Amino acid sequence: MKYIFFVAVLFSSGLFAQTPKYVLARSVGKLPAISYGLGDDRLGGARMGYIDTNVLFRVIDSTKEMYHVQLSKFHTAYVDKAYLRFDSLPAEKPFYLTGSMRAKGDIGSDTVFISMDGHLPYKSYMEVNPSRIIVEIFGVQSNTNWITQLQSLKEVRNVYYNQIEDDVLRVVIELQHRQHWGYTIGYKGKALYIRVKQQPEKLDITKLKIGIDAGHGGTNVGADGVKTGASEKTYTLLFAKALERYLKKKGVKNIVMTRRSDTTFDNKDRVVFMQQQDPDILISLHLNSSNNPQVQGVSTYYKHIGFRPLTTAILKRMLELNLDEFGNVGSFNFMYSQPTDFVNSLTEIAFLSNVEDERRIVTPAFHENVAKKIYLAVTDWLKAVK
Repeated sequence: MKYIFFVAVLFSSGLFAQTPKYVLARSVGKLPAISYGLGDDRLGGARMGYIDTNVLFRVIDSTKEMYHVQLSKFHTAYVDKAYLRFDSLPAEKPFYLTGSMRAKGDIGSDTVFISMDGHLPYKSYMEVNPSRIIVEIFGVQSNTNWITQLQSLKEVRNVYYNQIEDDVLRVVIELQHRQHWGYTIGYKGKALYIRVKQQPEKLDITKLKIGIDAGHGGTNVGADGVKTGASEKTYTLLFAKALERYLKKKGVKNIVMTRRSDTTFDNKDRVVFMQQQDPDILISLHLNSSNNPQVQGVSTYYKHIGFRPLTTAILKRMLELNLDEFGNVGSFNFMYSQPTDFVNSLTEIAFLSNVEDERRIVTPAFHENVAKKIYLAVTDWLKAVK
């Protein structure tokens, strides 16, 4: 996989300096991501997750579209070339250390701060039973001799760490509640921070901020119907508006829509928009398609295991509409399912490529029935959370 041209450029530019093993780069751009490998499909290669900008990477190799990066002694990953830059780099330290950790509560969230020598790569993920957030920081050694936890914490139960490898530190954040409500991770000054959302005081749907996403739109048409030619972008918007109307009817006042018209809205921009809006839950609506016209039914999707309960609740209620079950799908690599910031669920309502499903999709009464079932699913989920 070595590319002679890439290595030659690095040597000729002097970027290798005194060590020919790697060249330093930093993350840039909108939502840079780390991928596990070079595998690819229509959803892209499997991602470890998004990462902050200005994170220091060691580039050890290159492919046509990706840089191969050394995260630690025994761990490598891949980053899209558009998201790494080789200019304005700080001098590399001979080694990197963590310092003290501090956890405190505020209105709506708890935050864990991990003092750091530099902005190094990391990955994070959720665990359930018990509910925990795991953060692994690469290329660092612990010099953490105390962890301060304040009484203001409401969601974070415990914070502790283990040096699981010579240059990999694992930080464990135990949560008070079974349900994950989301977290945001990134660098602030000389600290890696993890902002953990607190469980709402009132588990009442009318008190929640709900995001609704109508999939596709504008130049992104999506799938087409086999009989009517109905476009996914048109009908996801109709389903989204029906859901908005029904939620308002039931007393939900705080609703955020990604789009209300046939407009192009890039998925990365949708992620950033929703991160800024910070809903309690996000429901994304899509319509499925298959090369096999016999395939039909409803399915729900999640990336992070902590968000699965909402997706299973929605699937259970949707099956009451006498739709076939296509399934509940986890570790879904779709970009819009990647954020850890808020509970999110993607629903593929039915198949436009199936004649029977398509007939239902274009029926206005079906839009209202889907809205009602999603509302009931959210209330079911909230009761289970209690």
